[in-house]
Amino acid sequence: MMPVDGENSSVPVVSHAAALFEPYIRPSGVQSMLHLPSGVLKSIRARVAHPRSAWERFVAVRIPPLDALPMEPLLLPEAIALIDRHYTSLMPYRPNRPNVYAVRHGSHLTLRYVEYLSGRLVLRPHNIAFPVDLLETDPGERPGDLIAGRIALIINEL
Repeated sequence: MMPVDGENSSVPVVSHAAALFEPYIRPSGVQSMLHLPSGVLKSIRARVAHPRSAWERFVAVRIPPLDALPMEPLLLPEAIALIDRHYTSLMPYRPNRPNVYAVRHGSHLTLRYVEYLSGRLVLRPHNIAFPVDLLETDPGERPGDLIAGRIALIINEL
C-alpha cells in the first residue's frame, strides 16, 4: 500500500504485468520505490470507468528503450511512468490535451494516446514515424477493460 506522510509520497515501481493484472502489489513485486513531493498524489483526480476502484491506485513502471520509441520525445528510454489505475475513462483529464494511457496490448503494457472508434481502441503514438494500432474489444468487453490507467506523470531522467 502507498505510504503517505508529511514529507513525501511513495509509489511502488513494479513490472508491467503487475501494473496490468494485480489489484494489490505484494511486497515481493516491488522493484523500487518512487518518492514524490507531498501533495502530488492527492491533487490527481480519479475517473474510474469500471470496477477498478478497489485496486491500489498508483503504481509506476520503467519503460524499456524499444517501448519508449513510439512516444518520443514525450517519453524517453528508461523513463518512469506513474499510472493512475483509477483513471480508466477516455474523458480528457485537461480540456484540449490528450491523455496518455497504459493499455493492455495482448499481455504487453503499451503507452499511447487512446480513442475509441467503431468498437476498437485506437492507439496513437506521439512519434508519427510509428504506426497507429487498433485493438478490437471482445463481446461484452468495455474499452476501459483494456486500459490499465492514465499516465499521471512521466519522469524521463533521475
